[in-house]
Amino acid sequence: MSAGGGKKAIIAALTANAGIAVAKFIGAAITGSASMLAEGVHSVADTSNQGLLLLGQRKAEQEADALHPFGYGRNRYFYSFIVALVLFTIGSIYAVYEGIHKIQHPEELSTAIVAIVILVIAIGLETYSFRTAVKESRPLKGEVSWWRFIRTSRSPELPVVLLEDTGALIGLIFALAGVGLTMITGNPIWDGIGTLAIGLLLGVIAIILIIEMQSLLIGEGATAAEDKLIKENLVDGDRITRVIHVKTQYIGPEEILVAAKIAMTPGLEIDGIAAAIDAAEARVRGAVPAARLIYLEPDLYRTDPA
Repeated sequence: MSAGGGKKAIIAALTANAGIAVAKFIGAAITGSASMLAEGVHSVADTSNQGLLLLGQRKAEQEADALHPFGYGRNRYFYSFIVALVLFTIGSIYAVYEGIHKIQHPEELSTAIVAIVILVIAIGLETYSFRTAVKESRPLKGEVSWWRFIRTSRSPELPVVLLEDTGALIGLIFALAGVGLTMITGNPIWDGIGTLAIGLLLGVIAIILIIEMQSLLIGEGATAAEDKLIKENLVDGDRITRVIHVKTQYIGPEEILVAAKIAMTPGLEIDGIAAAIDAAEARVRGAVPAARLIYLEPDLYRTDPA
């Protein structure tokens, strides 16, 4: 994912969520709806999360220095992990608490039609944000499923925005159902049930994000397709006969570290070895542009895997 593409989706989500949050709080104040209030808090959390994602991208652009010789690319993983924690603590826990409270102590809604109108408008705005994220993600997703894309993407922002927007849309439907059923039945307990459903939904999404971002923070290797391309392009069949072993790691969403031991044809002069290594690095970077840092160790004599 290009930083620019991810930024477009983030800004679209931030703009939509900020406007939606204001509208939801106004609606909650007028109607007294717990699900509207929970959705307002959810939108505030989402707006803060977009800000954190933008901050992570800016921090990741810092130049490498003596303390961080491989750069600051993992800032994007760190801030995405914080986003998952914010979504869980502010969004999920608050909504679950408020939902349980309203189920135990139901309160009548006033002017519920106001909440309905605001929620319908919010669904339209969230749909715009979601469509933007989908459009930005399609070139990276390729032929894999959306779930596979979220699980395997090494770029954190678009999966985060996709899951947030999906959760927001489903949460709005829960809120709409809670308020609507309260209007139809006259029983305000449905508003509390809708709020609880929103909290549980946000909890599931937050846990998925926490697991994925924690894995990226620890350090994930190249994808299976990238690993295959790296191995194929290291070997030229002449001077480099095979790859003894290779280790890879994403040190940022668009930067892979490659370290490999390669078997070389015996009898090569030092300049031939250097030329072969340079050519191998060029082939790998041509096939996998993210492989920016490549360290190759030649092995002239061993013929068995090390």
